[in-house]
Amino acid sequence: MTLQPPIAPRHPVVREFHGRTFVDDYEWLRDKDSPETIAHLEAENAYTKQQTAGIEDLTGQIYTEIKSRIKETDMSVPQRSGDWWYYGRTEEGKDYGYSCRIPVNEAHDPWTPPVIPEEGRPEGEQVILDLNALAEGHEFFSLGASSVTTSGRLLAYSVDTTGEERFTLRIRNLETGELLDDVLENIYYGATWAGEEHLFYQRVDDAWRPDTVWRHRIGTDPAEDVCVFREEDEQYFTGVGSTRSEKYLIIESASKITSETRVLPMDDPEGEFQVLWPREKGVEYSVDHAVVAGLDGGADRWIVTHNATGPNFEVGECPVSELPPLRGLETLIPHAAETRIEGVDTFEGHIVAAYRRGAIGRLAVMELPADGCYGTFEELEFDEELYTAGSLGNPEWDAPVIRISYGSFTTPARLYDYRIATGVFTLLKEQEILGGYNREDYTAYRLWTTAADGEQIPVSVVHRADLDVSRPNPMVLYAYGSYESSIDPGFSISRLSVMDRGMIFAVAHVRGGGEMGRAWYDDGKLAKKKNTFTDFVNVADDLIARGLTAPDRLVAEGGSAGGMLMGAIANLAPDRFAGIQAVVPFVDPLTSMLKPELPLTVTEWDEWGDPFHDPEVYDYMASYAPYENVEAKDYPDILAITSLNDTRVLYVEPAKWIARLRATATGGEFLLKTEMSAGHGGVSGRYARWQQTAFEYAWTLHTAGAGENLPRQSGAGVR
Repeated sequence: MTLQPPIAPRHPVVREFHGRTFVDDYEWLRDKDSPETIAHLEAENAYTKQQTAGIEDLTGQIYTEIKSRIKETDMSVPQRSGDWWYYGRTEEGKDYGYSCRIPVNEAHDPWTPPVIPEEGRPEGEQVILDLNALAEGHEFFSLGASSVTTSGRLLAYSVDTTGEERFTLRIRNLETGELLDDVLENIYYGATWAGEEHLFYQRVDDAWRPDTVWRHRIGTDPAEDVCVFREEDEQYFTGVGSTRSEKYLIIESASKITSETRVLPMDDPEGEFQVLWPREKGVEYSVDHAVVAGLDGGADRWIVTHNATGPNFEVGECPVSELPPLRGLETLIPHAAETRIEGVDTFEGHIVAAYRRGAIGRLAVMELPADGCYGTFEELEFDEELYTAGSLGNPEWDAPVIRISYGSFTTPARLYDYRIATGVFTLLKEQEILGGYNREDYTAYRLWTTAADGEQIPVSVVHRADLDVSRPNPMVLYAYGSYESSIDPGFSISRLSVMDRGMIFAVAHVRGGGEMGRAWYDDGKLAKKKNTFTDFVNVADDLIARGLTAPDRLVAEGGSAGGMLMGAIANLAPDRFAGIQAVVPFVDPLTSMLKPELPLTVTEWDEWGDPFHDPEVYDYMASYAPYENVEAKDYPDILAITSLNDTRVLYVEPAKWIARLRATATGGEFLLKTEMSAGHGGVSGRYARWQQTAFEYAWTLHTAGAGENLPRQSGAGVR
């Protein structure tokens, strides 16, 4: 039997704000417990399965290719913490990995990681977490915390088996293997040890906002846990952690534009946290602890990254014993218009700075001298135009080396040790691509598009080196464009299957992201949000004008906040695209921002604006909100993917969007695929994720006319 496109019943709900009226026919889909809602989502899934039956073979081919290229039995490079080397391993046929450790052998260089054999188990290996065992019997599984005490004796770990991002934490004695009686329910991500007796963690409020920090004493009833901090302002999140020196506990409370830090000596875990610098609207700062001998005020110093003197941040320092205003710190890295400072990592003998210049993230290192005179930061050099480098997996305060991750669009992920004293890089591991891989077979480069207002938008392009670019080619154009998040160059095994079928992969680094500094973000948020959408369309037009692609060969892709971008450009420029893929898309933003009771709404007002209280913001958001601006015109084919248990972008947004598109548009096929047991990150288990990726890429290839010459299923919009 051939299924017809599901037609969602209209149950009009009238929304009135600031004298404006909007009739919402599909708000009833918000009732997750309604049999009618579940029946509709299942009908959409069945229809999507039917309409994509023609790409099942291509999906299977891509899945097989992904699986054949990935080394399924593998392990990470060990990283040292205390007297142990910690690492993860995976085994062929197992969805999840194992967390393992072996003791440090002091007879060898204590900072050179041991080589773990690919077959068998190394002598002294201890499996501290078997994630496959923890996931057994659950359709969904996610690990939240995995934190070991400094001594290596106790492990705190938490799991989520629904996708709702609420975790249950247990504690294991790694010396005996026994689980302690302590069980902490409904907590948020993460857990921070203070010695062997105290554990700090977070809980969320009804809107899924981490608003409280709690202290648990091992061996006591969790009902007796102490709330050490509660953030009353609904626009702020909280977080808890510790300095690498393990001398201080830190609580950070932050909105999208303002932050405040509290500290407590680690050796006084039941003491009272003290505010360093009281919050000041628009001022963000973060702190780390360093020890620098020979300085006035004492060797213990706060190293502070802040924007009190400029939007791109600077780094300053002061004695721990004194707390001058942020604007009165001794400057280590001054503010610069062309450089966005993203943060620092401090160690016993050096500081690592991460910053962004020319749309590329960079690293620099400064050694800490013994004479009290700070030196200069020396930038680390790499040999590719487009790359991503980061300081990664460096838990030890006194380490003389920095662990650095590196990769690019054409270079598989690498892991290096960089020895401070000599400046020598040692390659520890490069991602192995089974079946052979030659980076020279692919090329990546940067283009620049002139936006309508004259701004220069960076565009990353990657494809096979032998591709004929003198004619239009199938292309997927990806973007995010929110929260100052940067889409950095990275290698993707699954992307090879797309490029090997003649498709170009491009990234539009549109405003609202962070690639070009804080001003780039500010120009794509709040009352300037439309720049994100017009930038994307300008990039599409430019790529078409260059002859790299054509409207009938171009597919747009974005997820979450980038999914809102997809919905906006579908309304703004539907004729530029053959298809649009929107993953967990935030396509009903005005409705969500008018519901303070929803997860994350109030905290998001600094990003999108507050339409609940401000009619001008209401009108501006109403002018671009994807759901509300669906019109009776031809649209590209659209595939929306969501998860029933997503707590960040609720499933109802793409469900309503697809329903309205199908009822209103005069052309285009609209598909909705809902994972019924997953959260914001989609399905869990690596094999299921590969299958999902294969499906998404098969749809993209087919829609752009690339890869196999497959018959297209008919599916016009319902008038």
